[in-house]
Amino acid sequence: MTDLSAWLELLGQPRVMFPLALTAKAALLTMPLHLAAGLGLGAYLARKNAPFRGLIEMAVTLPLVFPPVAIGFALLLLLGRRSTAGGWLWDSFGVEVVFSFWGIVLSAFISGLPLIVRPVQSAIRSFPQRTVEAALMLGKTRTQAFFLVVLPNIRRTVATGLILAFGRSLGEVGITMMLGGNILGRTNTLSLEIYNAVSTGEFETALMLSVVLEAVSACIMLALKRLGAL
Repeated sequence: MTDLSAWLELLGQPRVMFPLALTAKAALLTMPLHLAAGLGLGAYLARKNAPFRGLIEMAVTLPLVFPPVAIGFALLLLLGRRSTAGGWLWDSFGVEVVFSFWGIVLSAFISGLPLIVRPVQSAIRSFPQRTVEAALMLGKTRTQAFFLVVLPNIRRTVATGLILAFGRSLGEVGITMMLGGNILGRTNTLSLEIYNAVSTGEFETALMLSVVLEAVSACIMLALKRLGAL
């Protein structure tokens, strides 16, 4: 009971609560972005003759095969305030991506993107074209055919990809460390706080945060198993 009380007291500390809240906020905000980009890019890449298809497909898949730290460094150079893109975002909209919450969101988005785009792409490509053509013959537009015919039939694939992307965004470290900066009280996510706790010898804090991540991961696995049983 004493250990449980100590853990609950530790969980309520601002240093622990902040990364938990930051990670949850970034992951939840990224979910609709993953859904929109997953459907849009998945449908686009499913077209065999889509312009720049190979280049876009390579960019989407890059986080699966390229070191996250290297991707984060490239984004740091690309989006820093002194860069062309970063300077334009700051001057035009007052948005600073590097070392900010938006850097955390971008890191979560990029890391989880291939886990929803590629399954959706495969599902759409394997969907019977005769069904789509029948909808077109009945007077539906291609957009209407996609949302009324294709999407309902691949909804399980979309849900699975979205859950996987959500789980990946929770555990992102490399891109987040470079782009967010791991600033205490500002950009230290749950995974980065585990790293910080281990670095300072606070193993009890690291263990508790790891247990939290494991519990979320277990819920994700149960959700995936439930989807597979439907």
